[in-house]
Amino acid sequence: MALPNSLNDKQKEAVLLIEGPLLIVAGAGAGKTKTITHRIAYMIEKGVRPSSILAVTFTNKAAGEMRERVLALLPPNLHGTPLVCTFHSLCVRILREFHQEASLPRAFVLWDRDDSAKSIKRALDRLDLGQWTPRSMLSAISKEKGEASNMRDYAERATMPRERAIAAVWEIYDAELRREGALDFDDLIVRALLLLRESERVRSLLQNRWQYITVDEYQDTNRTQYEIVRLLAGERKNVCVVGDTDQSIYSWRGAEMEHLLNFEHAFPGANVILLEQNYRSTRTIIAAANGVIARNTKRHAKNLFTENQTGDPIHIYAGGNEVDEAWYIAQTIQKKIKEGVRADEIAILYRENFQSRVLEEACLGFGVPYRVLGTKFYERKEVKDVLSFIRAAMNIESRADFARAASAVPRGIGKVTIDKVFENGEASLTGAAKVKIDTLRNILKHIHQACVTLPASEAVRFALETSGVESSLGQTEEGKERLENVRELVNLAVRYDDFAPPEGIERLMEDAALESDQDALTEKRAEVALMTIHASKGLEFDVVFVTGLEQGLFPSMREGTRDPEEERRLFYVAITRARKTLHLTHAKQRMKYGSREFALRSEFINDIDNRLVAAPPKRGLLDDIYLD
Repeated sequence: MALPNSLNDKQKEAVLLIEGPLLIVAGAGAGKTKTITHRIAYMIEKGVRPSSILAVTFTNKAAGEMRERVLALLPPNLHGTPLVCTFHSLCVRILREFHQEASLPRAFVLWDRDDSAKSIKRALDRLDLGQWTPRSMLSAISKEKGEASNMRDYAERATMPRERAIAAVWEIYDAELRREGALDFDDLIVRALLLLRESERVRSLLQNRWQYITVDEYQDTNRTQYEIVRLLAGERKNVCVVGDTDQSIYSWRGAEMEHLLNFEHAFPGANVILLEQNYRSTRTIIAAANGVIARNTKRHAKNLFTENQTGDPIHIYAGGNEVDEAWYIAQTIQKKIKEGVRADEIAILYRENFQSRVLEEACLGFGVPYRVLGTKFYERKEVKDVLSFIRAAMNIESRADFARAASAVPRGIGKVTIDKVFENGEASLTGAAKVKIDTLRNILKHIHQACVTLPASEAVRFALETSGVESSLGQTEEGKERLENVRELVNLAVRYDDFAPPEGIERLMEDAALESDQDALTEKRAEVALMTIHASKGLEFDVVFVTGLEQGLFPSMREGTRDPEEERRLFYVAITRARKTLHLTHAKQRMKYGSREFALRSEFINDIDNRLVAAPPKRGLLDDIYLD
């Protein structure tokens, strides 16, 4: 394959390095996916078996894009293809294939975050620990699992009240997972790591299967993910990692930037290549980004540059308060759309979720179409109802799924009856209760038979009809909309029809549980995207608004904020989402906990050279009310 002229010299250098460890430090918008995909295609042209190549990243969206771009570069009728997937889906595959060695049922249930949060809530209620939220408890447990810590070790070193609460909740949560025959997101990684550590046969087999490994977003790996990569690489050490210390923003969930900084120590003799040419943003935006991130000390030193046009100056707006700020944003967007900018090329980013409310109200007021990132298709009630029938059919030990299936369509089966079934067996039931449970069991039996014999889409259609979910939704406008959602589930399942049963259904269940917020954006709609900055990583838009740039909010100064440099990296990520136009906004006053407080402009704004900034707009729309 002649390397295309569209690759720059550094990208070509990375593509040509096949053997041994390789670190690619890729700045924002520097064409890392293009480099990775061309490198994989070049390896195959040089005789590397496609099936011996493994590429891992963090989101379904990123994995899907990389997979499509790799396949587009490969010749047709190629024997085998590289495996391109997320860490979690990789571990699902490993645990399903070697379920006996991992002491797991092949059809283990995979809990999504919502399933886990509900279980944690039950544990908190049981322990009368209402002062803690399920999400905070789950986050703490998740981080410990990411560091390869187990429940018993954590309980032994827990001394503070919050730590003891976490240990107590974790014990109940872990017991419920085991009773349900389920794994959560973090268990997937932990159990796969334990399997690789303890089974020399499995480890050797997988090392021989995947002889060339690529890991994207390496700065986001936690300790368990790092260990999995190290074990799979084995003695060959044909591992290429791609990342950017300046975009490391997930330490709060266990990511360790040191894995990127210390790569050359962990893999001696590694080649290091810096990708510094940005293809995304204007010169103005890149100059601002460089000025901001240069103040950090813990990083791979690099300096982004671009051959793009200079572009618009950066717009900074100081609102009288958060309502004024939101009105400015919505009014500006309304004007942009009238000028021809597509709504789906505009994003509003914020540091904290609570900021979205006033922004949504402003968008509604100005007639700006929008959607808030985070509403996942698979989390809609009616969709989860159908999935619960399939999961209960595939795993009879799943009490939570059985209970949801029992209540999804009214059958007169209550909690007491379900408790009897799982605690004393169905033989303890008599009369009407036994008839109802027998009826439900029979439905699940038929759905199970469909799942193990039919293509995925036909199995889902069968479950939708046989479960009674379809007929229960009714003919109201809301019911019709929900019916369209569950029918869309059948359409989505078509993509898994090429897998032999029951693998197609298993893959569908995995993707449903592992869906990320960004996956919602794969459906193109003419709407402005509202999201947290964390959720925006990996995305790009023509016009970006970064909001709430005030001391204490962004950078955050709330308890638990880990690292001032990470806050600066988060700002760097935010501004490098923009291709053409960047707006930075803040409020002089903001409502907090029911009272109005004065706010100081974020120090991050001061890091931007004034020569890059447009003349300030007129006074805030509400300044006369609040500031005079």
